[in-house]
Amino acid sequence: MIDKKSLSERDICTKFITPSVEKSGWNKLTQLLEEVSFTDGKIYVRGKLTARGNQKRADYILYYKPNIPIAIIEAKDNKHSVRSGIQQALDYAKILDIPCVFSSNGDGFLFHDRTATDGNIETEIGLDDFPTPEQLWEKYKKYKGIITPTAEKIASQDYYFDGTSRKPRYYQQIAVNRTVEAIANGQNRIILVMATGTGKTYTAFQIIHRLWKSGAKKRILFLADRNALIDQTRRGDFKHFKDKMTVVKHRQIDKSYEIYLALYQGLSGTDEDANVYKEFSPNFFDLIVIDECHRGSAKEDSSWREILSYFKNATHIGLTATQETSILGEFVHF
Repeated sequence: MIDKKSLSERDICTKFITPSVEKSGWNKLTQLLEEVSFTDGKIYVRGKLTARGNQKRADYILYYKPNIPIAIIEAKDNKHSVRSGIQQALDYAKILDIPCVFSSNGDGFLFHDRTATDGNIETEIGLDDFPTPEQLWEKYKKYKGIITPTAEKIASQDYYFDGTSRKPRYYQQIAVNRTVEAIANGQNRIILVMATGTGKTYTAFQIIHRLWKSGAKKRILFLADRNALIDQTRRGDFKHFKDKMTVVKHRQIDKSYEIYLALYQGLSGTDEDANVYKEFSPNFFDLIVIDECHRGSAKEDSSWREILSYFKNATHIGLTATQETSILGEFVHF
């Protein structure tokens, strides 16, 4: 007979928690990830010296599909109570936008349900009663307000995987999932505020790819105000769109593509002949992504605002690195 009290936290995970979760139908290779570090640690600067704080690391994150996390488990050794890890798990769940939170010491689980509205927030469950992926996916849909089969199809669309080990950082994952879910639920004006260097283009690519692959958005326009941004986007993450993508050049419009990259200046001008965007019907695009939208396009008095107004029936996503508190008054469009 195993003396649980003598086992380490890792032993508790290996002998009790992991088998319990697997038994409920979770795939160990694709849905059940252990010891997941999701931050590198805060950077501290003192004079010319820099140091990193501790990484944030979850004992388990459970995914309905890759990059769609729906539950988190914090493990403790058996000298602790079953609920000892719940606060740490809740802290991580709030950061990662995860609704289903568990703590375990190997005897069973304490389940904290962030979707509960009836006061029945925490329940203890046995090792043999861990919820299945479908049960927790239902909780996740409730948490995100995903009601219709169409919205579920969009929200569960796979991420693009390029065959390498590259995957979204945790905040990119949150931005992609929240944006896709908001659009699945009918929201048509969205702004993403992400600091310079945090991967706005990669985030935009994953959003566009999931919406495009799910069939929610069929023709997409990516707008920027500098050639360098268009070239960087075309040669970078967007290269995976291959022959479905084109760059609008020399005011020549070809309507046979699905993904369009364009400069505002390449679509509009001071005289009517230069406004080649009008060669598209107002409903041609159903998604427009506006890069660096703080630089003018979203402002009421912008000369390029007319392009967004022309395609007003499309969903508009604005990307900016400008802090939200300073732009609320400017972004009347979003």
